[in-house]
Amino acid sequence: MAQLPATVDSTAHGADAFDPSDYLEGISAVFAGMANVIMQLGHPAVGYGVYESKVDSGNAMKRPFKRARTTGTFLAVALLGDQRDQRDMRKAIDSVHRHVRSGPQSPVRYNAFSPDLQLWVGACLAKGTFDIIEALHGLPDEETMELLLQHFGAFATSLQVRPEQWPSSMAAFDAYWQEGLRRIEIDDTIREHLLILLNLGNMPAPLAVPLRGIVRWINTGFLPDSFRRQMRLGWTARDERRFRRLMRAYGAFSRRLPKVLRLFPLNLYLWDLRRRVRTGKPIV
Repeated sequence: MAQLPATVDSTAHGADAFDPSDYLEGISAVFAGMANVIMQLGHPAVGYGVYESKVDSGNAMKRPFKRARTTGTFLAVALLGDQRDQRDMRKAIDSVHRHVRSGPQSPVRYNAFSPDLQLWVGACLAKGTFDIIEALHGLPDEETMELLLQHFGAFATSLQVRPEQWPSSMAAFDAYWQEGLRRIEIDDTIREHLLILLNLGNMPAPLAVPLRGIVRWINTGFLPDSFRRQMRLGWTARDERRFRRLMRAYGAFSRRLPKVLRLFPLNLYLWDLRRRVRTGKPIV
């Protein structure tokens, strides 16, 4: 594919002409994943919900590869899956989320079934996906942005968020995002937890040591300034210039890949989910 579509002519081609997968990136979503985790956990209720969770099967510290697969599968289902895939994924995640509730000693109150918290997580995933598109290819026209926003609503509506709760326009999404930023507070406990993950401290040393620097740098680049400040991560103008050059270079390379390669590993995760459902194996 020589280039990503820049516009959607709904008058000439109809709504069916829009294919959101034309704008998606697989590897980039994986490499920028930790930045999105930081944004999600920046909300204190989400942060402590993850930090205090007693569900070891999904604990990124104890089972990092399984957690990565579960997260990748959720992204794949939301972005590429159909309603049946989303139903299967929701059922599996609900079985875990029912155990994630705050206790008497928790510093904040939380419930993983809270639509408000799930809406924030979904908004972070949408914001992160838009940021990847912008960094690699530049943002598309306004009409396409609106269509992508509604497609990205599956990040939230795949769980307990009702469709009418998802922002109906980019203006509404931006307003929600700015309001959400005012609730962000990363204390020392959550910051330490996130820095371990950012530095690949939960990964085996042979994998973590050679990748730690580039993973930390790329994810810092994808973080909005307010999150960098709360995480106490340094970022200079030179870093920003290098980051933008690297992303544009990768974007130019990615545009020329066949779609099946550009979507990897999201398409692999979706295939694996359907295989697990078909064979009766656990999804999460």
